[in-house]
Amino acid sequence: MRSTTRTLGADATLPLLIQGGMGVAVSNHRLARAVAMTGHLGVVSGTAIDLVLVRRLQDGDPDGEMRNAMAQFPVPAIAEQVLQRYFLPDGRRERPYRSISMHSHRDKHVSQDLLVLAAFVEVTLAKRGHDGQIGINLLTKVQIPTVPTLFGAMLAGVDYVLMGAGIPREVPGILDRLAAMQAVETRLDVTGAAAADIIPHLRFDPNRFDVSTAPRRPAFLPIVSSQTLATVLARKANGSVEGFIVEAPTAGGHNAPPRGTPTYDAIGQPLYGERDHVDLAAMRALGLPFWLAGGRDTPERVRDAFADGATGVQVGTLFAFCRESGIAPALRRAVLDTVESGREFVLTSSRASSTGYPFKVASVPGTLSEEGVYAARTRVCDLGYLREAYSKPGGGIGYRCPGEPVDDYVAKGGDASATAGRLCLCNGLAATVGLGQVRVAGAEPGVITSGDGLGAVRTMLNDHDDYSAADVVTHLMGGARGASATNCGPHPGSSKQQSRLEKAHPRSA
Repeated sequence: MRSTTRTLGADATLPLLIQGGMGVAVSNHRLARAVAMTGHLGVVSGTAIDLVLVRRLQDGDPDGEMRNAMAQFPVPAIAEQVLQRYFLPDGRRERPYRSISMHSHRDKHVSQDLLVLAAFVEVTLAKRGHDGQIGINLLTKVQIPTVPTLFGAMLAGVDYVLMGAGIPREVPGILDRLAAMQAVETRLDVTGAAAADIIPHLRFDPNRFDVSTAPRRPAFLPIVSSQTLATVLARKANGSVEGFIVEAPTAGGHNAPPRGTPTYDAIGQPLYGERDHVDLAAMRALGLPFWLAGGRDTPERVRDAFADGATGVQVGTLFAFCRESGIAPALRRAVLDTVESGREFVLTSSRASSTGYPFKVASVPGTLSEEGVYAARTRVCDLGYLREAYSKPGGGIGYRCPGEPVDDYVAKGGDASATAGRLCLCNGLAATVGLGQVRVAGAEPGVITSGDGLGAVRTMLNDHDDYSAADVVTHLMGGARGASATNCGPHPGSSKQQSRLEKAHPRSA
């Protein structure tokens, strides 16, 4: 059997299979590590990574994983300060979590330090005990935490950076500068700002950290939904792009909006057409590796991707509900039971996400997918990762989110109609992985996102109550359940893509 990876310079390889970077800690270090140990690319989610660390510490860190990884951080004083502030040896005892500051352009060093530490911890744990590859996934839309999160992941030796939900044109150059231990300045996106307005820059200096050796630059794989965007990034990004993940609108989480004038079906889902199909011939012509994502949940669809010239595939949904997933056990069991009974349904909602991108919401009892649960929740915005910066009429920069209380949003110049049907994805996704805040009315409800092919999970269960990440790999690579998940699938490869990537992205041991 052929290897599941191909050589990428001196010390790296091209994966056939990339595990999706899902949710707030759905793709946690355990899932990413399990996938990497099969010889494929495991990916941790970098979204709200600072929140994840401090809430795990407040839950007592019962297995000591957080503290063990924190002990390896190159600036012990930062790790010690975070421990003193947030670690509760006996846990919260069902009390509310202690909050962290919402991010803004006024972020102080303490906020940046926490992001760096948290990303370092997650990637360190994902890379523990094996020599496989680990990536980190970030949302371009969540702008302010990006650079510190990338630096923390790089300090831990992350191999790949994946980014979607926007156009991450500046990220390749950011990675170059961080690898050279140079300060980074990025311009904050501000809604309603005029040309004459003073727009703040976000500054991060890696030299504040006592690092004896500059971190290695990871490969950068933007997530795109069109060959046009891929071409723009390949030619006009401010640094090297090592490949692309080409995502179809059947994938879970955020989707690109349909091209052209939007149309909707009877239940309000955006309709995709011919203009939304990616021209794979144009992708091949770029000469860079690409992975196909969305609905690649069978061995046949994986082989089809290879036949279309792809280096491999990215898969999210099957991994999202496996044993190593970060989804809270009871909620994951509810999803599996729903699938086993044949009652699964996934809505592509044009309203759920405050980003304005379509967002897939799976129908699961007790979650925000239920109208009664949504209506009963009191609107609150106390995490703020998806807030937008806007220019205040009297000057200055403010922050708002259509998922916050309606009166607050309107008072900040927002249109009340924009708030209808919005979910608080920040709180909902944290609750999905068992890190939901405790309110007077009870714990925050979760929200489950999934690709359209949620029913494919039935194939993974196949008369079993549960399944593992290794089972997913074995299934996709065409092996029998229980067989070795490593080296279990053919891969035709592409010497042209390989040569191009090696030239564009040389890496040393």
